[in-house]
Amino acid sequence: MIKPYATVAAGYTVYSDVEFMNFPAGEAHFKIGSAANEQTPSHIIITGTDANDFMRAGLWIDYAHQHGHKVSAVIPYLPAARADRGEPFGAKVYANMINALEADRVICFDPHSPVITTLVNNLTVIDPAEPLAKWLGHFDQHYDGIIAPDAGAVNRATKAAKAFGLPVYKAGKKRDFETGKLTGFHCEELPVGGRYLVVDDICDGGGTFRGLAAATGLPKENLDLWVSHGVFSGAAGELKNHFGQIFTTDSHPGHTNPEVNARILPIASIIPTYL
Repeated sequence: MIKPYATVAAGYTVYSDVEFMNFPAGEAHFKIGSAANEQTPSHIIITGTDANDFMRAGLWIDYAHQHGHKVSAVIPYLPAARADRGEPFGAKVYANMINALEADRVICFDPHSPVITTLVNNLTVIDPAEPLAKWLGHFDQHYDGIIAPDAGAVNRATKAAKAFGLPVYKAGKKRDFETGKLTGFHCEELPVGGRYLVVDDICDGGGTFRGLAAATGLPKENLDLWVSHGVFSGAAGELKNHFGQIFTTDSHPGHTNPEVNARILPIASIIPTYL
């Protein structure tokens, strides 16, 4: 999904007055509305991984540049960040596509791999820790600690713990790379009676988090989950049996999965500071 934005003379941000379409032969295009002449293109938000959206975004950025404006491409979920090695090298292919947009700046949110951040030009990375702590504070959510579900999540969980002013607890698992099966879930001993927030970047099918929840032995009322990007595929709906509340952003279309029923932090509410 893409949403192009512009500013108006009064100083506030509006949806850009363009209507995306396709020519009969299939090529992407857009129609410019009457209000466009009174707007200054600002930024475009691209959520998900649909290559067609990147094509449409490229057209809009070209239009902005032809009118002498600098614009940002906000791509909160960097596609293929989990394909950051091997054959094919998916992260590089997607990075090339992002670079081809020729945005003056690219803004992403909590990328999975540091590899892709070296491949995307003019990149600004938003760390989720401060926005998360501020947002959950509005809901009067109180925790006694932050849990990192595996070794790969320790760094971001530690940053979140610092933002919340809480201790961090480490958990782990084993993965059979031939079958993908997860086993050996474990977690550091947690103080009795506390409430904890599990922090990670991506939830796909949710197997890691279900296994972790079982390893803690906590009732779901004492365990919440934050993931920056909610893909929520497959059996992700079962997460409700293990977590009291699930939080994510709208960076990926999967965030709307009704079986998960996650509470959503809109990316659009985070980015104004970074534009």
